[in-house]
Amino acid sequence: MPTPSATTLPFRRTRALAMKRPVLLLGLLTALSAGAYVLPGGSIMRRMVGARHELSFSSIKADGSVHFYGAGVKEAGGALGLPTDRPELEADGTLYLRVPDRCRFEAKAAEGNTVASVSSGDRKRVEGTEIPALTEAVRQVCALLAERRGSVQEGREALEEYLRGLDIEPRTTSLARFGGEVVYVLGTQGEGKPQFWVFKDNFRPARLLHKDAKGTQWDLRFQDYSSAATGEMLPRTIEVWRGGERLLRFTALAGDTRAKLADTLF
Repeated sequence: MPTPSATTLPFRRTRALAMKRPVLLLGLLTALSAGAYVLPGGSIMRRMVGARHELSFSSIKADGSVHFYGAGVKEAGGALGLPTDRPELEADGTLYLRVPDRCRFEAKAAEGNTVASVSSGDRKRVEGTEIPALTEAVRQVCALLAERRGSVQEGREALEEYLRGLDIEPRTTSLARFGGEVVYVLGTQGEGKPQFWVFKDNFRPARLLHKDAKGTQWDLRFQDYSSAATGEMLPRTIEVWRGGERLLRFTALAGDTRAKLADTLF
């Protein structure tokens, strides 16, 4: 077989590259188009509410552990009757949900006190000395995970109204990454801006950033909706941050959807 001449080889390489360029360009454009498309805020909220409506549970009791960090050690230690001269505290934690709108979050020290924050509709109460991170957690968990209206449309409208009450603009959307997963971001882009994040693959709540009436910056993070303990009903892990500092981390170790939750709990 004759050996290609020196002048033929460059021509063949050039021709091969020319043939590959349209394919490469098409692939690049397809990838960019897929990555750039972001659902409208109304669609994201509707799908999130719809995903919750598809779950058949009416109540759940989740037992686990709750850790307190940073300034949360002093606040929780004083309330639970535990020493505060350590970097973190651990207590037993139990989260109760009964739809619609009834939630209770307890922290119990093995050798100390029990504190509970309760959200029931528009009524809020605390049993024991309040732990701010516990109160913030139950408030947002109840609003995002225990809300249920007569229809998906009504639920979407209620969610949008709630987010706007937190100064989140739910019609402004973008993409981000959270815990290695892609999320939709509802709200104005920028560090410290009020935002609500939703996992792109399953439309579960991922993160909520907002400021309260006193201007305190809160950041709630929800992770792992696929654990054997709670399934899709609750995230396995819930974290509460304040002003860039982690205060609380709850990890669900067991979940019971058949537990009879007495009215007195709420």
